[in-house]
Formats: sequence, C-alpha cells, structure tokens
Amino acid sequence: MIYLLQSEQQLNCDIETAWNFFSSPHNLTKITPQDMNFVIVNKVPDKPIYDGMIIDYKITPLLGITTKWRTKITRVKHHISFTDQQLKGPYKRWNHFHEFIVNEKGVLMKDIVHYELPYGFIGRLVHTLVIRKKLYAIFNYRYLVLEKIFNSEKQS
Repeated sequence: MIYLLQSEQQLNCDIETAWNFFSSPHNLTKITPQDMNFVIVNKVPDKPIYDGMIIDYKITPLLGITTKWRTKITRVKHHISFTDQQLKGPYKRWNHFHEFIVNEKGVLMKDIVHYELPYGFIGRLVHTLVIRKKLYAIFNYRYLVLEKIFNSEKQS
C-alpha cells in the first residue's frame, strides 16, 4: 500500500534564503531529530543540490537499529521545487517532493511524500503501529526547528 504524507509551513524569509537552506544536504542534520543519529557518509559537495546528486547516509530510525539509506535528487527546478527518491533504504518506495511558493508573507514550503513499506501485510501492520507515528514525529520536529530558524524574532 502506498501512503501519503503532506505538510506545509509558512517561512518568514525570501525565496533565496529558503532555497539556500533546503538545497544544501548538509542542513538535513539540523532538521532531523538528534536521536536518529543522521550522518551523511559520502562526500557531498558544498553546493546546492542538482539533478542526479546521490546522498548516502546512516540513520537510526527505530529501536537503535542503524540503517543505510541512499537517495537521489531526481528533479530540481531552481527556487521552485525538487524531488528526492530513495534508491536503497528501509522503504519499498520513498518519493519526497519539496515545493516553495513565494507569497506576501515570504515562502510557503510544501512537502508531499509517497512511501510504501516492504513485507506486505506485516509492513502495513508495522506502519499502523509504529511508522506512521514516527514519521509524523519527525516532521513535527522539523516544523519546530524551522519555526526557530525562520519564524522567530531572532532568526539564525
């Protein structure tokens, strides 16, 4: 079964600031809960994402079990959107579309994730019991961090 996770957040900044932050893979660590031990393991250039960029990382999503994950940036529209897709990792399918919409308040950031777990019925059961809650917790953490970075009176 393919699941859908959507979120959006208004950022109090211009598109250049938002794009510079989100198009740097090095900022993923800042918006991932620390207990997940997110570490990029391949040499990722210190430049914005581009079509075909591969990012390899290790992450500890559940029960202290570390897993490897490889994503590929599959489509970049500068200052508008980008998509990352899992090539190897814990999901049968993971496709994450990031969109940035300029408005009078700054930038509305939208995320649309289509994902699927392996193992059929067991995967669906684990999703219901654990994975869905964990993903919402990760995105909630990210929301709070981004509020501090972009929407507090003392922006970083």
